Amino acid sequence: MDTLSYKTVSANASNVTKKWVVVDAEAQILGRFASEIAFMLRGKHKANFTPHVDCGDNVIVINADKIRLTGKKLLEKEYITHSGYPGGQKVKTPREMLATTPERIIENAVKGMLPKNRLANQLFGNLYVYAGPEHPHQGQNPEVIQLTGK
Repeated sequence: MDTLSYKTVSANASNVTKKWVVVDAEAQILGRFASEIAFMLRGKHKANFTPHVDCGDNVIVINADKIRLTGKKLLEKEYITHSGYPGGQKVKTPREMLATTPERIIENAVKGMLPKNRLANQLFGNLYVYAGPEHPHQGQNPEVIQLTGK
């Protein structure tokens, strides 16, 4: 007779169930919102979470242009990029990025909250961010969820 009635379940690519979810970024605070997105991309909300496996969901973020930043971050925070050439450093504020590429603000925040390894690149590929309320993933029948914003 087996005395243990439970087994440790380790997820792998064959038994992971990934679903598609839509999250609205309107009036959400950037950092809190990004941490919840990273949590879902990683799969930590699932009972069969395994750290070395992509067991998270595919997350679609809409209304990225309506994200909120608290305090003076809209004017004083800086996003720095470098082309690799001398004099190729560019600095942008969130206000400038919201005007041109609002998706990048959420992408940068979420990417910074994922682990720094090869799995993070795979997890980041499950994130889809769109500036407006429309997205081209209707064929996947995504579930609309409301984040708490804790």
